[in-house]
Amino acid sequence: MLAGKRNKQVQLALANTKLTEYQFFDLLRTLKYTLRTDFFHIHYLRQSARVYDEEIRALSHIVEAFSEQQGKGYISEKEVIRIKAQLYTFQSEYSDLLNQVYDVESELRLVLQVRPNFFIDPVPDSIGIRKLDPSQIPLPTLMDSAYHNRTDLQIARTNTNINQLNYNYQKSLAVPDLSLSLGYDEAGSFLYNYYGVGASIDLPFFNRNQGNIKSAKARIAGSVATQRSVQATVEENVAASLQKAFAQEKLYRTIDPKFYADFDRLLHEVVINYQRRNISILEFLDFYDSYKQNTLQLNTIQYNRVSAFEDINYYTGTNFFN
Repeated sequence: MLAGKRNKQVQLALANTKLTEYQFFDLLRTLKYTLRTDFFHIHYLRQSARVYDEEIRALSHIVEAFSEQQGKGYISEKEVIRIKAQLYTFQSEYSDLLNQVYDVESELRLVLQVRPNFFIDPVPDSIGIRKLDPSQIPLPTLMDSAYHNRTDLQIARTNTNINQLNYNYQKSLAVPDLSLSLGYDEAGSFLYNYYGVGASIDLPFFNRNQGNIKSAKARIAGSVATQRSVQATVEENVAASLQKAFAQEKLYRTIDPKFYADFDRLLHEVVINYQRRNISILEFLDFYDSYKQNTLQLNTIQYNRVSAFEDINYYTGTNFFN
């Protein structure tokens, strides 16, 4: 085999092996991202579910108590219906939220490859989460890590290399191979103990592999364009994820740490005051709805913040934030 055909075949095989390796690690990167985001998503969804659970329990007690008093003429039917309507609304929203939790749990079980009846109770490191800070890692460091560790970028580079190697191999196929032969015949030729040595080579007049060479050259141009596109996407992903993390961090830091405790205390007092008829049903329902909406928003803010840091890890291919 002339023109280094065998060596070029070995280089192609090695490059394809490397490509398969990068594809495997890119799958792992995606699965790890899914695992971590689902972990936090389930946690904050359950935090929101607890709000519904508490409100439904409290409203159920009120509806039960008011239903007994309604027949005695202490409570108007209109007020009981309003409370029941609010209760049914919470129950419906609670059911939708649980379905969302079940869907994310199902995906997480698939990633973990555990039994369908396996219960997952995420317990995040709340202290570590509060300490997360996007300003810890500068943008150039994140970019440099992405250039070296993003497996999809490595895949694009390897595809370019494979196409270049294939182009070189197709060019080598235009060079004909040399065939050598050695023969011996004891008594079957025109003389006894005949030894023969021969050599042959094709003349590349009609088959010079030009079609495959042009095709391989076009693939190089396509893979180079794809590589540039992937690199631009990587840069944009990293910059956007860091910007998102700063925005979510700023929003998170505006939350008063005492907000949860104050709201929980007020909720208990509002229930007692409503049962004692110190506040109207409109004030009671308005506070209940405000409590639910604000708690859901707070959980969403916390999840979006953690998710922003997970995006940085995913887009850089490095666990900068754990």
